[in-house]
Amino acid sequence: MSYEFTVANEEERTEWNGYLERSSHAGPFHQLEALELLADHTDTTLHPLLAYKGQQVIGVLPLFEGTKGPFTTVVSPPSGTEVYYLGAALCDVDGLKQRKLDRRTRRFVEGCIEWIDATLDPDITHIRTVDRYPDLRPFSDSGFDVTPYYTYVTDLTPSEDDLLMALSSDARSNVTKTDEEAYRIEVGGLDEAREIIERVRERHDEQGKPYQITREYIDRLYTDLPDGQVKPYVCYDAEGSMAGGIVTVEYGDTIYRWQGGTKADVEIPVNDLLDWHVIRDARERGLTRYDFVGANTERICRYKSKFAPDLVHYHGALKRSPTADLAVTARSLVAKVR
Repeated sequence: MSYEFTVANEEERTEWNGYLERSSHAGPFHQLEALELLADHTDTTLHPLLAYKGQQVIGVLPLFEGTKGPFTTVVSPPSGTEVYYLGAALCDVDGLKQRKLDRRTRRFVEGCIEWIDATLDPDITHIRTVDRYPDLRPFSDSGFDVTPYYTYVTDLTPSEDDLLMALSSDARSNVTKTDEEAYRIEVGGLDEAREIIERVRERHDEQGKPYQITREYIDRLYTDLPDGQVKPYVCYDAEGSMAGGIVTVEYGDTIYRWQGGTKADVEIPVNDLLDWHVIRDARERGLTRYDFVGANTERICRYKSKFAPDLVHYHGALKRSPTADLAVTARSLVAKVR
């Protein structure tokens, strides 16, 4: 039976999040509310692509059409959103035998690529999949350059004592020996999420780095996603001032350390206390994975690796038209001459 590929219509959009519940590849930013936010934030056109086998949806691929200079682009996710992986999510594939999984994955990817080329004809296509997405070979075989990226994920299924003992010695000392009267940690609301984002923006400004998360972005993310998915964990010092915070986003069995990590000039080990609190809280609520959202920067990796994570891969699949490829090559040569 052949596959049919179509952009979700109004009725199918109301069912979109339900399709995600049948996929182990979906994350919080696959949800329609998040996709619409990403499109509005980046001024791109959202194409929520569905793949049908008969009457059954067997996969989704949210695509964002835009421009980069003179070139048309199709990406998933769009840049400037602090979302590093998105891409395809296959439905009802857990438990499939490898031969059938390989065949379904290949037919799905090839069909998506054919739809993109025939319908949108972009100069640049760039898709970054989640760490659980099974197979990038169909992208490679279709002429895409596939690049591995990395994130850290801590398994929350061991006992709390085992998780504590797995921490680095300094992190374990910080979370067990810090005076409990010197701080408190709470889950805040929208105001606290705004404050954490503003502090991250200030840190980027100090470092001369761009940061494109706006107040409107965090407001919509907090209010549009289902209640409880966006949790700002806040650490207060003994005087009641915010010492630091982390905006987490959770979906399914995973909690994501999305934004935060800046800290005030205080004596307490703010980030160690926050991350340990998130780990304990998420585990108690039945979540099984803590995704630190990125392990591609050595300086940051040194901190994140203290929490006994596993190093996992996600991948980017990139394809450029001959014209776009020539422009990139020319720019690279000019840069070398300079």
